Amino acid sequence: MLHRIPSEVSLVSNGLRKAGFEPYLVGGCVRDLIIGREPKDWDITTNATPTQIQAIFPDSFYENDYGTVGVKTGSEDPRLAIVEITPYRTESAYSDKRRPDKVEFGTSLLEDLARRDFTINAIALDDAQGHLVDPYDGQKDIKDKVVRAVGNASERFNEDALRMLRAVRLIAELGFGIDSNTASAINENSKHLSHVSRERVRDELVRILNSSQPMNALVLAQQLGILEFIVPDLIRGIGVEQNQAHSYDVFGHNLRTMQHAADKEWGFDIRLAGLYHDISKPETRRWVEEKKDWSFHGHEVVGSRVTKKALEDLHFPRETIDKVVKLVRWHMFFSDPEQITLSAVRRMIKNVGEENIVDLLNLRICDRIGTGRPKEQPFRFRKYKAMVDQALRDPISVAMLKTDGKHIMEMFHVNPGPKLGWTLNALLEEILDDSAKNTEEYLDKRTEELLKMPEDELRKLGESGKKKREAAEDEEIKHIMEKHHVC
Repeated sequence: MLHRIPSEVSLVSNGLRKAGFEPYLVGGCVRDLIIGREPKDWDITTNATPTQIQAIFPDSFYENDYGTVGVKTGSEDPRLAIVEITPYRTESAYSDKRRPDKVEFGTSLLEDLARRDFTINAIALDDAQGHLVDPYDGQKDIKDKVVRAVGNASERFNEDALRMLRAVRLIAELGFGIDSNTASAINENSKHLSHVSRERVRDELVRILNSSQPMNALVLAQQLGILEFIVPDLIRGIGVEQNQAHSYDVFGHNLRTMQHAADKEWGFDIRLAGLYHDISKPETRRWVEEKKDWSFHGHEVVGSRVTKKALEDLHFPRETIDKVVKLVRWHMFFSDPEQITLSAVRRMIKNVGEENIVDLLNLRICDRIGTGRPKEQPFRFRKYKAMVDQALRDPISVAMLKTDGKHIMEMFHVNPGPKLGWTLNALLEEILDDSAKNTEEYLDKRTEELLKMPEDELRKLGESGKKKREAAEDEEIKHIMEKHHVC
């Protein structure tokens, strides 16, 4: 385990040790070292005060109420650029259920570990001797894959309500289960999450959705009674039956859509859109007697408004809100290539934005799997994707030339008409054979030569160029169709 500790971290701990203080790696980095995961950040605790720490490390900063000093290491790795050192601490009551009323620096490592949230995070490592200090059997809980609160679970959650959400996030990230007493304490104290800022809730939600098992985490959050403080709109979908195309209720469908995005390791925006894409099916559900089935007409329009409000409440960045709202709004695009035109595909691209169209298509794949259907991309959908590729690419045309009709007319005093068109098509044929010729200098010189040719000869070259363009266009479309297996 020691050989996996970066040199930047060892240099900081050795600096404290040489100055006569006791440094220990602590928290998530020790937990991850034991599990075999790559730690995302490194924390050291010590019996030195912030003033003493800064005297040892002049290139450091101290800008918080908890005594944490950030030591700059000069590393190019962002995970190692700053190593945080926090003095042993004791804490008073938590009146706001989030922050201690008073923080005092202590002298005991055991006293410091006693204030931590979960046993798997209450393990300290002496990186010089390789000795682990584990007063709450955190190593056993890591082995058993259990998240358990340190000491009295209700006390821990009354101190800091965010710990309840952090428990769910750790379960999502680590694939662990939860201790029954810890689960009961979360259920009993869930109301305290109302004291936590929406920004902090958002940060935990982001980490849950970016994990490999976000669905299990949010199902657990619902069972523990804290989902209403994270994504309350989801709860309305519990037990809401859908039409015959769906195997799950609205709640289960939204979660499975999101989970498939995680399974595919697609980006956060698709996962978030998957979670919200059918959020307004409950309020738009209507029984259609003729079909003997449910309809959800306009749920994507209503849902985009609900999504916008929810993401604003969580203080997501504007860029994220705008993109996810677009994905939710347009996720019901019609994709039957037997009935839809290329111009309609172009309109859809314009609606959602060229930069978002691939994510929209991937959201539709997740949506399909979320219904319970085993096949991601049936033939019709693959054909639609091929149409999107056609709409996005630059068509093979005279517009590719580093010249145009206006330039030729002005430079060579040519009138509009067939002769101009033949000249442009003849030039296009040449650059299709040799793209290096597509320079203004070469094209001007070649244009002058073409315009001096007899009209019949120029017409033949122009018609040959037109056929060459059409053949090249057909070949590109063929390649697109082969790529999507719709030949």
